[in-house]
Amino acid sequence: MKMNNLEKIKLIDTIGRSLQSQMTFQEIDSYFVNYGIPTNHVPSFNSKYVYVKEVLAQVKDETVLEIASELKIEHSLGNKVPIVKDEEATFWKPGHFRLFICHLASFQKTISSLKIELEKYGISSFVAHEDIEPTKEWQDEIEKGLFSMDVLCAVLMPGFSESKWTDQEIGVAFGRGILIIPIRRELDPYGFIGKFQGLQAHGKNIGQVAEGIFDIISTHTKSSTKLINCLTELFLLSNNIDEGQQRIFVIKKLKSLPIDKIVLLHDRIIDNKVLKNTKILKDFNELMDQYGLSRIQTIDFEVKKVEVDDGLPF
Repeated sequence: MKMNNLEKIKLIDTIGRSLQSQMTFQEIDSYFVNYGIPTNHVPSFNSKYVYVKEVLAQVKDETVLEIASELKIEHSLGNKVPIVKDEEATFWKPGHFRLFICHLASFQKTISSLKIELEKYGISSFVAHEDIEPTKEWQDEIEKGLFSMDVLCAVLMPGFSESKWTDQEIGVAFGRGILIIPIRRELDPYGFIGKFQGLQAHGKNIGQVAEGIFDIISTHTKSSTKLINCLTELFLLSNNIDEGQQRIFVIKKLKSLPIDKIVLLHDRIIDNKVLKNTKILKDFNELMDQYGLSRIQTIDFEVKKVEVDDGLPF
């Protein structure tokens, strides 16, 4: 949908404020690259807000609208799906990648175990019968999950296609154009998802299925960027040594990692003293070695880093 000039200016202004508060200059560039937006612009003033506004002014309306929707900025133009605010979808773990697991109620126990296993990979799963509070309207909560998920995983097993809800949930994901991962458990993909080969679960344990889901999400063009962003931030914000160890272990399992994310990890690790643990640094520095960056030592965490404020006058 085409915006008039005033509508575009207002929306870009809101996007600029949002990115200014959430990201560094480097992270904004990385974010723009994912949308195919050039990042060689020199802003008229040294401000992230000004930079975003000047860059997006030259971008197609469709891209601006897509960015606004991803940032959950409400607007009346081009929204294909309802916007679900983070405070409304309380079942997702903060900062995690969002996976909606579509399954039969009879398979609940196994899915609950899969959910726990997926958290090791920075993936928060929505499991309807477990995550919905008894006092809340369950259908409303399912809709919130469907319209705020990043990927849908469908556990295909006998009886799946006869369910009143599973095909509708897949339909929402298909309509939103997000990645659908079929998990084949004695039933092959059919209908809209018939073109997807899916992940074969036969003969695999829960841990292997979780790793298979991670491998697909981390390499698919529709989901890899979001997962990598989540894993990067989760590692840098680790609250304890166990979290730090698990998260750097998962980051090292990624088949590809953009150089800007490597640099970001290298620059920001010293901001969190939890990450000075020698076992964490061993794995971290092995990753830095692969990209030719200098190793981080425990003494580096004692050097005070001076931050430059975003100096936009008011």
